[in-house]
Amino acid sequence: SPHWRRWLGVPHRCVVPFTAFSEQARQDDGSFHPVWFAADETKPLRFFAGIWTSWTSVRKLKEGEVTADLFGFLTTEANAVVAPYHPKAMPVILEDREEIETWLTAPTPDALKLQRPLKESSLQALCTDERSNWPSFP
Repeated sequence: SPHWRRWLGVPHRCVVPFTAFSEQARQDDGSFHPVWFAADETKPLRFFAGIWTSWTSVRKLKEGEVTADLFGFLTTEANAVVAPYHPKAMPVILEDREEIETWLTAPTPDALKLQRPLKESSLQALCTDERSNWPSFP
């Protein structure tokens, strides 16, 4: 999106740590429930390609104008693991120290080459049914 391009430079890049992430899956009755994804059942620490900025705005009239540090992460096309639950997109996941270093320091055209679906073998759906089966997280 053109809106985010101003924050794609090195000064606004960061990594966002995670052990698992979820997408909302629509059920036959029209309701939604989360489907959790991770590298595997041990949920090792991994990183999204993130961006951050300081943003000044009025969130609450009583507080007045405030400046907050905000972050988000890049998305890309969904891979075959995520697509059955969220066909449009998935987070950009950095797989190793070299990719993290590239994301944090490379010129924007080189860094954006990391904006690609993750290999299917690097991700699995941990929980695809009822809330009672949600995985536990440290």
